[in-house]
Amino acid sequence: MLVERMRPFTSTIFTEISRLAVETGAINLGQGFPDTDGPDSLLADAASNITGHGLNQYAPGPGVPALRDAVAAHQRRFYGLDVDPADVVVTFGATEAIASTLLGLCETGDEVVTFEPFYDSYAASIALSGATRRTVPLRGRDFVYDPAELRAAFSERTKVVLVNTPHNPTGTVFSREQLVEIGTLAAEFDAVVVTDEVYEHMTFDGTPHVPMATLPGMAERTLTISSAGKTFSVTGWKVGWVHGPSELVAAARAVKQFLTFHGGTPLQPAVANALALDDAFFAGISSELARKRDLLSDGLRAAGLDVYTPRGTYFVVADASPLGVDDGVALAWKLPELCGVAAVPVSVFCSSDEGVAATRPLVRFAFCKRDEVLSEAADRLAGLRGRV
Repeated sequence: MLVERMRPFTSTIFTEISRLAVETGAINLGQGFPDTDGPDSLLADAASNITGHGLNQYAPGPGVPALRDAVAAHQRRFYGLDVDPADVVVTFGATEAIASTLLGLCETGDEVVTFEPFYDSYAASIALSGATRRTVPLRGRDFVYDPAELRAAFSERTKVVLVNTPHNPTGTVFSREQLVEIGTLAAEFDAVVVTDEVYEHMTFDGTPHVPMATLPGMAERTLTISSAGKTFSVTGWKVGWVHGPSELVAAARAVKQFLTFHGGTPLQPAVANALALDDAFFAGISSELARKRDLLSDGLRAAGLDVYTPRGTYFVVADASPLGVDDGVALAWKLPELCGVAAVPVSVFCSSDEGVAATRPLVRFAFCKRDEVLSEAADRLAGLRGRV
């Protein structure tokens, strides 16, 4: 019998909506994965590592040295961070990095502060650790927090502050000022900051991504997490990493080795090479996604939805209220049959009654798809008026 703390997590909205999309033949804009492969050089490197170089056995425990070096070089190149490769641990995606970190740092009686809506694995990982989740609501069209509510979430039991920027599911990007405020409270309450930065190269309209570890005094209390899946459109590879102060990284590494041990051997050197691609590649990620964002957003507006323009990630949130719909969950379950498009409701990423109520009419769509797929989805959505 499943332990009580995990009973709320027997499935995920992504699994359920993706299953429904398959059953109905709907265009799946619910789950966030691209429908094109990553750079040719990345794929060729991985294939060569498998068939030509025999890199098919266990990887070294902390990760292949080339990838740990590449992560450190990437952080120095883009953010000016001085990262020791010895303080980088390669994981099976960012999800494992988050779980390993929380399991290594938290126990019963501790509290983890995070922001609501939150990516669903956060709640499950916090529950696994035995800690208690304290949420701070993100409100309004720009999904910002109230400083007073942020402070109220902290206590003498706060062990970790879990920050996701650019933020899934809302598409907001935390400003430097917001991150300084979070970091100041973390220092005041002697908490560790864990940052999920998997969408770091996906910000739009001149919005900068600011890593928490770049702020004064924060490198020594911040664990930074990212991955190759989003940046290089290889979500199925599950190659992620965490870096930070040696003693904090050691806690994550101690747990990680007993979750999945060590693997992804042929993929890791390929990702290492990809992290060194030229600036044009990384700039192109944002410009291409911004164009796709606008393509889908125009279609959503034409369908009668109120679009909240995201500043980052590859998701756009839309309000169904103008269609006379106040229940995003019900709409998400009906959409595949109504118009052949799948999306996910935002309220499922909330745990408080207030958060659920505030996000009740909102649905999230992924725009990391080929242009023709987004155009077809927009055409299908155009028939939504008067049918809900």
